[in-house]
Amino acid sequence: MQKMTRRNFLKTTAALSALPLVASASEGAKQESLKFIHVTDSHMDLDVQKSVDAIKRMVSFINKEYQELDFVLFGGDNYNNNIEGGKDSEVFKSLVSKLHCPYYLVRGNKESSPLGDGYGVGFDTYKSLFYKQEGMKVVGNDWVIEKKGFQILGLDSCIDGHNNGMYTEETMKFAEGMMANKKPTLILNHHPYTNYWGGTEEKDLHKYVLGNTKEVLKRLFSNENLLLTLSGHKHIDSVTQIQGTKVIVTRGFIRPLDEHQYPMRYIELSGKEILEKLIYTA
Repeated sequence: MQKMTRRNFLKTTAALSALPLVASASEGAKQESLKFIHVTDSHMDLDVQKSVDAIKRMVSFINKEYQELDFVLFGGDNYNNNIEGGKDSEVFKSLVSKLHCPYYLVRGNKESSPLGDGYGVGFDTYKSLFYKQEGMKVVGNDWVIEKKGFQILGLDSCIDGHNNGMYTEETMKFAEGMMANKKPTLILNHHPYTNYWGGTEEKDLHKYVLGNTKEVLKRLFSNENLLLTLSGHKHIDSVTQIQGTKVIVTRGFIRPLDEHQYPMRYIELSGKEILEKLIYTA
């Protein structure tokens, strides 16, 4: 057996002491957290200057107070789509384009229901305005982006010319196909999945609850990699769980808490941990 000299002992000790450092570096290589804000139902209307000023306030607030965001998600009914020539869609885009980070939108019933001939814009124009962001893959009426190992699905739940909504078979297959890759997934859409506010009128439920929720729960929520859904439409805030998925409906931006206090939701994802809080512009 080779004699252990003092020099060999020091070399061996140094080598062994280095091993835990390598292991620690490997253990510390965690997924980056994803930080974003969800804004829904802002209902910007060029005939109501206060609503335009609210969008400007929102952009300024985010740029000043939340400078480390990965993006902002807009959940539909972003503008009222009731102006001749569709100018409101262009104004909305010009305002939110001043955000310091990327932004992504889905339609609400306002965008899918122009006021009439010559007013508002249809879906083709909407897509050309908002569905051409860098990194966005568009399939039919839906889109997907990837950030920091997470995938965000923008699913269109609207029925043209109607307030109520449902997922088409094309949308369902798109979502199923994307979630088959097992990447941690977020879904952004407009119509909520449940009667979370405890409504009792059938007409009200038909208007506000996604029409084929039972099928959606069976086909989409059964995926363990579906971490979070984000909706709006009813303007009433809610945070619940369905089959292990956090289900958030953010208070409508159009419903300020007080003068100039317009609501949004800040969300941070780290692995499967989801931190969220309702925030206000003032």
